Amino acid sequence: MRAAALMRKRELWLYRDKRIVGPIPGVYVGDVFLFRMELCVVGLHMQIQAGIDYLPKSRCSNGEPIATSVIVSGGYEDDMELNDGDVIIYTGHGGQEKNSSRQICDQKLVGGNLALERSMHYGIEVRVIRGMKYEGSASGSGKVYVYDGLYRIVDCWFDVGKSGFGVYKYKLMRIEGQAKLGSAVLKEARDIKKSGLDFKPMYCLSVDISNNRESVPVRLFNDIDDNQEPLFYEYLRNTTFPQFVFHQSGKATGCQCVEACTDGCFCSMKNGGEFPYNLQGLLVRGKPLIFECGPFCSCPPNCRNRVAQKGLKFRLEVFRSTQTGWGVRSLDLIQAGAFICEYTGVVLTPEQAQILTMNGDSLIYPNWFSDRWAEWGDLSQIYTNYERPSYPSIPPLDFSLDVSTMRNVACYVSHSSSPNVFAQYVMYDHNNVRFPHIMLYASENIPPMRELSIDYGVADELTDKLAICM
Repeated sequence: MRAAALMRKRELWLYRDKRIVGPIPGVYVGDVFLFRMELCVVGLHMQIQAGIDYLPKSRCSNGEPIATSVIVSGGYEDDMELNDGDVIIYTGHGGQEKNSSRQICDQKLVGGNLALERSMHYGIEVRVIRGMKYEGSASGSGKVYVYDGLYRIVDCWFDVGKSGFGVYKYKLMRIEGQAKLGSAVLKEARDIKKSGLDFKPMYCLSVDISNNRESVPVRLFNDIDDNQEPLFYEYLRNTTFPQFVFHQSGKATGCQCVEACTDGCFCSMKNGGEFPYNLQGLLVRGKPLIFECGPFCSCPPNCRNRVAQKGLKFRLEVFRSTQTGWGVRSLDLIQAGAFICEYTGVVLTPEQAQILTMNGDSLIYPNWFSDRWAEWGDLSQIYTNYERPSYPSIPPLDFSLDVSTMRNVACYVSHSSSPNVFAQYVMYDHNNVRFPHIMLYASENIPPMRELSIDYGVADELTDKLAICM
């Protein structure tokens, strides 16, 4: 709430003055929001509490109110969904007992109720957002909000509700030609996690290509063709560094914290006086380099500064795509700022890489990755004196990752110029800053079954994919 209020004060709420009817630029069907206030900030639904958002008659050229969006979250006892969510019987607002869904008086055709009726009359579509309980929610209610696209109001009537009072009901029908319902995708991902191999077993090539190397299985799925290439590589959970990296790390140092790291401890100071993660394990803002607590620290495994080193915690799936060859998606909801996985390979020096490339290039170069880490936590629009983090500094990186025989799930993440994942350099098991781990984090809330993408800086112009990972 405080963050939203500050953004509103800085006039960073989108489309607050220019209210939009229809789709919101940059918001796609299936986008998930963890807090209802986020809907207000992006202009999807501007009402903090009310389920019907509308333009008042004073802002409409015809002098009549027009509805822009509704939230369907089971707040009214007479709400109903048909045809797998493509048809909604939506109850108008008003007449409810406080903090309850029970009606205690008749509704009136005013405000949002009148706006829905007028939108039906003029054939104007409304945006539908569903509030639903889902694993990975960050709110106390356990709900997330998913944008399900545009609907038309095709009928409106006054009826006696379950509590015996009059309510306005509206029949909403989803407009054809849109992407699959986001709420349906979330339910499908939940079913896949429960059923495992039983979900379309003829297309599931492996329930776990990591062969138990990861703490959660990595599924391999192909319903496009007979390609099975990811099965031909040895799965590499962590990057393999040459021994000299550890020998040249200098004097081993670490914090002396007993229960958990606190502000001002040694590892906090290594990160510029602040911890990179919040108490939920989410990255607060990107930096040139992050120092996590390591083997020379006295703090316990549950220390807030031990995140990326713990490895994969989301259920990822490598899948075959007609657009990107092999791609990666998650069966879990990934919150913005969450650690996803390491980009692993066998570290090579420039001399070793030169020999290997004589037989064909299968190398990943860390300096390919753009510095999108700097965008994560950028508060320059909030604070005029904000400065991009420059500490801890990192020297130019001249090593490469060989993924010709050993790789992990990250190798199949697609390239995009507008990615939902960014690379961040992290240290934890040695002190040689010339050889950091390449860790991947979510730059936005990533819904289940949405493809992960990263800006490699270099990619095949035709496939938008690194050639070695197709």
